[in-house]
Amino acid sequence: MASKKEQWKEELYGDAVREKLEAFAEEGFESIPEDERDEWFTRFKFWGVFQQRTGQESYFMMRLTNSNGVLEPDQLRAIAEVARDYATGPVENPEFGNGWLDLTTRQSIQLHWLELEDIPEVWEKLEAVGVSSRSAGGDTMRNITGCPVAGKDSHELVASKPLLDRFQSELRGDDALSNMPRKFNISVTGCKEGCAQDSINDVGLEPARKVIDGEEVVGFNVRVGGGLGSRKPRVARDLDIFVADEERAYEVVKGFVQLYYDHGNRDVRARARSRFFVDEWGTDKIRDRLQAEYVDFDLQPAGENIREEYTYNAGRSPSAGKSDHIGVHEQNDGRYYVGLSVAVGRLTACDAIELADLADEYGSGEIRLTRRQNPLIMDVPEDALDELLDAPLLSKHTPEPNPFQRGAVACTGTEFCSLALTETKARTARMLRWLRDNVDVPADVHQLKIHYSGCTADCGQANTADIGLFGMRARKDGEMVEAMDIGVGGGIGEEPSFVEWIQQRVPADEVPAAIASLVEAFAERREDGQTFREWVEAEGPESVGEYCEPAETDFEAPYMHDAKQSWYPFAESEEPPANAEQPLTGD
Repeated sequence: MASKKEQWKEELYGDAVREKLEAFAEEGFESIPEDERDEWFTRFKFWGVFQQRTGQESYFMMRLTNSNGVLEPDQLRAIAEVARDYATGPVENPEFGNGWLDLTTRQSIQLHWLELEDIPEVWEKLEAVGVSSRSAGGDTMRNITGCPVAGKDSHELVASKPLLDRFQSELRGDDALSNMPRKFNISVTGCKEGCAQDSINDVGLEPARKVIDGEEVVGFNVRVGGGLGSRKPRVARDLDIFVADEERAYEVVKGFVQLYYDHGNRDVRARARSRFFVDEWGTDKIRDRLQAEYVDFDLQPAGENIREEYTYNAGRSPSAGKSDHIGVHEQNDGRYYVGLSVAVGRLTACDAIELADLADEYGSGEIRLTRRQNPLIMDVPEDALDELLDAPLLSKHTPEPNPFQRGAVACTGTEFCSLALTETKARTARMLRWLRDNVDVPADVHQLKIHYSGCTADCGQANTADIGLFGMRARKDGEMVEAMDIGVGGGIGEEPSFVEWIQQRVPADEVPAAIASLVEAFAERREDGQTFREWVEAEGPESVGEYCEPAETDFEAPYMHDAKQSWYPFAESEEPPANAEQPLTGD
């Protein structure tokens, strides 16, 4: 029997939801019948509109979408102006104030504290410059990810941007495929660095070579069923398919999307993700069914992949290649892009507007977003680099961050998410400063990937980090406090691996010391040139776990309490305002 959410979606989903959402916005939040709110909020997610958590019931997050993290000129400015004018709440965040936007691990943007009544006007302002929230959430094909410098990277082996744009406009634009069994992620890696992270996506294309009729051609191999979350991560599995041109690549991905749409589990949502579908069917059966029913050309066996060259989030030495896109890098046209490090991916509206101004003044105006929550200023002429690098904003969001900031990623956390068990963004920002000031890192180590997910859904991709953190709760001195599980040794690259969990339920105020002890042991015991991931592999997770020593320090943060039980982690009042179930106004 189909789940309750499947029944709701069967009645109304996809593009048709927008008209109803706009009608509710016109009449006000209270016009949504209380006994129907769960089903309407489920449907709203297709349009990127998510109700925030308990105590914030009348406020919404909006997730935006794009192809491959590309923001055309004026798009970031419009998003930032919306953040400034509409995305403000009744309580300021102690680190970031009010009115900001979050960069995500899927090369997109989220806005918070939106009121339902403002959603149509927000859409109008965003869509005027080509920004959409359609299919940004819910059981849909989510934001298409790829190399953020596709089409401009000198290391690109296979052109991927036309294919990415086609997935965005044709496949994700197909309302007939809007109601998927669960959310579904597509990635295309065209470069040698592997920065689309194909191994953790529902379907991923990776660059490959194959000899056909005596001639070597480049194209893509196909992998399916990757994903994180629920302590059941999976590496995407090889379908033994090679596609040498854009048309066939499109048809194979579309075929797998349709296969999963037709046969994915709609009865048990916990088993509905494609990684479980691939577990159950197996790659041979999936390939055979694709050939028999979903593509009309002969599928070629996989070619030779180039995964041994992958460096992005791979835990390899800097001499092997880029592990991210931070810094100054030459494009294939002789111009440059400059990657900034935005700690935990959160930009104030003012900073985002200034960033858009800098992109206009020194580049083409185009901004691109990475999978590590950072923005890139594109198309900067060489003679403009020095002046751009001297801009005050780049001293704050620097292209030369310390190793802790450079490798940090954090999800939304209990600030807004109903699933999270701990606060993440503000705590990570303060923890990064503490680590910077108190822990020495070897001179040749430019990045330590510390990823923090507020729960096991793993939106912060903790499973793929050098040091991964999962939000938990624990008792300390008789009180319930926020805590974390600590894991080590994750990474993508040639041989993707997930962290091994070495400590459970460490009180949050003892985690900085635990991380410091790991880094100090790494610095003392590593071989020359060894990265953290390589060191963990050499030592073994069990031995590394012995070096992890949680303890109280002088690290201070005012929100170590159990924020899951509060309506907002930073509110002075333990109870939400009396009118919190209605939009709060200046009155």
